Amino acid sequence: MPTWFGDCLMATPTLRALREAFQGAHIEALIREPLAPLLEGLPYLDGVLAHGGAVKRSGAGRSSGGGRGSSPLGLAKRLRGMKFDTAVLLPNSFRSAALVAMAGIKRRIGYDRDGRGMLLTDRLVPRHDGKNYVPVPAVEYYLSLAAYLGAPPTTEGADAASPSQVAAVMDHRIEVATRPEDDRRAVSMLEPAKGRPVALLNPGAAKAQKRWSPQSFAQLAGRIHDELGMAVAVTGAPDEHEIVARVAGAAPCRVIDLLKAGATLGQLKSVVKLSRVMVTNDTGPRHLAAALSTPVVTLFGPTLPAWTEIGFDHERKIVAADPQAVDAMRQITVGQVFDTTAELVEATQPAADPA
Repeated sequence: MPTWFGDCLMATPTLRALREAFQGAHIEALIREPLAPLLEGLPYLDGVLAHGGAVKRSGAGRSSGGGRGSSPLGLAKRLRGMKFDTAVLLPNSFRSAALVAMAGIKRRIGYDRDGRGMLLTDRLVPRHDGKNYVPVPAVEYYLSLAAYLGAPPTTEGADAASPSQVAAVMDHRIEVATRPEDDRRAVSMLEPAKGRPVALLNPGAAKAQKRWSPQSFAQLAGRIHDELGMAVAVTGAPDEHEIVARVAGAAPCRVIDLLKAGATLGQLKSVVKLSRVMVTNDTGPRHLAAALSTPVVTLFGPTLPAWTEIGFDHERKIVAADPQAVDAMRQITVGQVFDTTAELVEATQPAADPA
């Protein structure tokens, strides 16, 4: 599996396609331990092999940790003992190809990038214009690997020959599942909302240049609370406590700090499911919103939306006027984001119950 939160979610259509194409196969996903909850409950896997941390394994779709601090050699030895026939490499890294080669997995399928072609038995050529890689939505990029292995197009009668053509007409829906116990905990965390619809803000991102300022998120929280009559919650990655606290502290209204409440990744999935709308930087929770059909406003600065297109009808993208500028995210105004959020909330208003 990919090593990033959002990329893992964009790979779930590939897991579904592989299961549909190989219904009798034993399929497991190798994923970083902190991201393993993203795959919890999906029906397409027989197991989840989590590395970099100890996770208890208890049946199909559950996780098995590689042990804290497990080395690449130790992980390769463990994989060798499991006797896999085929490895499908979603990330482009040399490391992932070296790992499965050391594990003695006979068939190794992936993109010929990062100097790893000699380690692969089946090499897909990424799209290139002679100078740069051509932007391809990650969902299609991963699905092309499943198409190469024979997964068919979803659209009946689609005239598709190459793996990339097949991938374009496959099912692109991102999927996650939540657990009842996490749903109950999420309801408890959102009790301060007192029954009002919740707007969930996600002010973090792994790269600082992709972050809209905490002050802007705080001002947005105030307008959402006062003008839309909604409760506001804020979330982030485990190492983003400071960013989340700055938003909560500067907001002119009460904000539910989910990190302070101790929300786990599994509970975050449930909170997203219960939220009326999300406003986020271009980062993983954006894909979580799409997977759970939660309307989402995504803010783009230095990154091209074409690389991460998810085809979600209830997403609104706000792109900085000059993505090349050092301060690209500052070009996005609170007024822009509020107006877009208000429009999206109105456009996705649930139908009233019949009298």
